[in-house]
Amino acid sequence: MRLGKAAMEALQAEVTGRLSAGEELVAAGAAALRGTVLLTENKWDELNRTFSGGFLYGAGNLQRDYGVTECRQEAASCEVWKLAEQAGATALYAMGEGGILAALWKMAEASSVGLDADLRKIPIRQETIEICEIYDLNPYKMLSDGAILFGIAGGEALVQELRRKGYPAAVIGQTNKSNDRRLFSGESFRYLERPAADELYKIMETIPQE
Repeated sequence: MRLGKAAMEALQAEVTGRLSAGEELVAAGAAALRGTVLLTENKWDELNRTFSGGFLYGAGNLQRDYGVTECRQEAASCEVWKLAEQAGATALYAMGEGGILAALWKMAEASSVGLDADLRKIPIRQETIEICEIYDLNPYKMLSDGAILFGIAGGEALVQELRRKGYPAAVIGQTNKSNDRRLFSGESFRYLERPAADELYKIMETIPQE
């Protein structure tokens, strides 16, 4: 179902620029960084029954160590954002609630384009995967402050520049002229759904704001 005019205008206000068909999608920073940090902080005693203190210390610092920005609010002033703009990015979105899948849907919906994205190419830390498995959470739908999604022609050049500067980044998909938004994992795919509540709400009543 298409968004109404007011809802579309609000959504478009969240996204800087617009995607065009034929562009590549670049993720900078890993998925669910902020979510992993909050889970570690709030569930330390439970998690410590399964994981070592050293493992949890690393998980608690993922946003600091693997994020490209400290928080969503200051993303537009960070080095990665500026590098992407200089490289010709046409659309930029600082991830937050709902994680990278929400970011993909919002950018595509705001720009009226389709997309194909590969879950296996999305940067994600092993700490995130293992902690999410404990609580049966989908890390691709979890709070991802610290990461940014870009739309750009020739995304690999931007990826290499970001990696050269020490930032995790990858081309994770491309846009197209269709109305389909497909998520691939190997040979199988499913359609990208409109974002629902962040996965953290399954085990936390509220999510602390930056």
